[in-house]
Amino acid sequence: MADNMVNVTIDGVKVSVPSSYTVLEAARAAGIKIPTLCFLKDVNQIGACRVCLVEVEGARALAAACVMPVNEGMVVHTNSAKVRQTRKNTLEMILSDHNVDCLSCIRNGNCELQSLTEEYGIRKVTFKGIKSQSVLDDKSFSIVRDGSKCVKCGRCVAACKKQSIGVLSFLNRGFETSVGPAYDISMADAPCIYCGQCIVSCPVGALHEKEETDKVWDAINDPSKHVVMQVAPAVRAGIGEEFGLPIGTRATGKMFAAMHRLGVDKVYDTNFGADLTIMEEGTELLGRLKNGGVLPMITSCSPGWIRFCEFYFPEFIPNLSSCKSPHEMEGALIKTYYAEKNGIDPKDIVVVSVMPCTSKKTEAAREQLVNKDGLRDVDIVLTTRELARMIKQAGLNFNSLPDEGPDTDLLGEYTGAGVIFGATGGVMEAALRTVADILEEKDLPNFEYTQVRGVEADVKEATLTLAGKEIKVAVAHSTAAARELLTKIKNGEANDYAFIEIMGCSGGCVCGGGQPIVPAQDLMDIDIRAERAKALYEEDKVMPERKSHKNSQVMQLYKDFLGEPNGHKAHELLHTTYGQREISPDSVLEK
Repeated sequence: MADNMVNVTIDGVKVSVPSSYTVLEAARAAGIKIPTLCFLKDVNQIGACRVCLVEVEGARALAAACVMPVNEGMVVHTNSAKVRQTRKNTLEMILSDHNVDCLSCIRNGNCELQSLTEEYGIRKVTFKGIKSQSVLDDKSFSIVRDGSKCVKCGRCVAACKKQSIGVLSFLNRGFETSVGPAYDISMADAPCIYCGQCIVSCPVGALHEKEETDKVWDAINDPSKHVVMQVAPAVRAGIGEEFGLPIGTRATGKMFAAMHRLGVDKVYDTNFGADLTIMEEGTELLGRLKNGGVLPMITSCSPGWIRFCEFYFPEFIPNLSSCKSPHEMEGALIKTYYAEKNGIDPKDIVVVSVMPCTSKKTEAAREQLVNKDGLRDVDIVLTTRELARMIKQAGLNFNSLPDEGPDTDLLGEYTGAGVIFGATGGVMEAALRTVADILEEKDLPNFEYTQVRGVEADVKEATLTLAGKEIKVAVAHSTAAARELLTKIKNGEANDYAFIEIMGCSGGCVCGGGQPIVPAQDLMDIDIRAERAKALYEEDKVMPERKSHKNSQVMQLYKDFLGEPNGHKAHELLHTTYGQREISPDSVLEK
């Protein structure tokens, strides 16, 4: 049922809005911006920071616009002298307990607190006092937590809870309040999946990825090292934002041009690894269907989801595809096939993966992904943001660069199926394009996903008929959606799926924790999941081949080196294992 409409007046502007609106939403409809700090659409609406205070005629006190519902005839003032002074005082109090070493902060120039400070003309902090004790936790491979930057807005806590993880929470009380894992243990010891949604939710620099750009520069500048850089499909849909391009701009050509100019020896697209994953994963699925293997088979491309499964649903570990993720497959081939073809000692090769994901940093360090010679498949993982920093440090004018492609030898070809891996549903669609062909279905049947839960359709399902056999598949994005789906399967409420794709982040990799951070004010109007995914599907449509088994270099790889998909050598190089992880921090606390 549609909301009733109510009439309100905001700063003299009359506007008619749905009765479900808050004052913040009504003001936006009237073209009036109310500043926010703790507010994050669909994630955190608690009115805690008091930055969005407004004056409502007839009310006894100023009200938080983000939680104040509208009502008929309401008159609101968002810019009175009282409101402006109160907001300024609030910001100064926040700054009084904040590490204001902004020039060296990772969020300098993209900090919501810094922007508000500038908007309100704060040139000095009036309030003085002892700053609360803070912690710098940089022990994990993926996430750094800097308590001196934390403004206690709760956005990271809410984001973690929305992911159904709940690793982050408020600790202690009053002036001693901080944010971190239970018992204030390190993020390295917590049952964190390192999805990085806390990072992209944070308005300041209290949470950020473990930076590794210096390692890459060192490798580039070392004449004894051969540096091969690969880039994930989702990066092309986000990196342009770091250089002022609109959200959802497909910046593939300029991205590759910039990477070539950084001085690495070779640039490849992880889409090759994605096409290879389809060959291995599709063959694995057919094998399970034909031979009575464990079903449903669940995709293994998202390391955040893999950690979630190992921590919270270990009984589903046998259901996971044994395939490595695409960049790990490609890394393994760079240190074997590529090294052999080019006569390079694998020990001298440095594989750098540029990913939209912070969990990939921890994935690269998994002991299962170290080969028999003690070499990692992937040596360094950069986020999209880190690649952008390197491009800026190199003095490159990104938007003026010509469009180029990756290197085309050996591992350089990719199809549209590899590109769509970065969006939710993309792995499933790519797999089914190939499976349909293998089963001699000339055309993949037209099918529509049926929404299982939620307005955003976080879980979708479809029933397909392939080679006369009906199979049911499902797609879930975010670990909250995964939890709900897996719980239903555990309880016997949904036990007829054959294949499930799960992505750890809402929207898939395009909204991974390593992607460009979008200010909360912009997120009120833009669905970045849809805009970034659209960029990938645009590239898919213009590719000469759109099915992974049509990748001629992948086929040549099997002919020359791997043998057959899921064969002995392919299993040795391209597949891995998983294991249950301990959730309880008791062993940590006993140290």
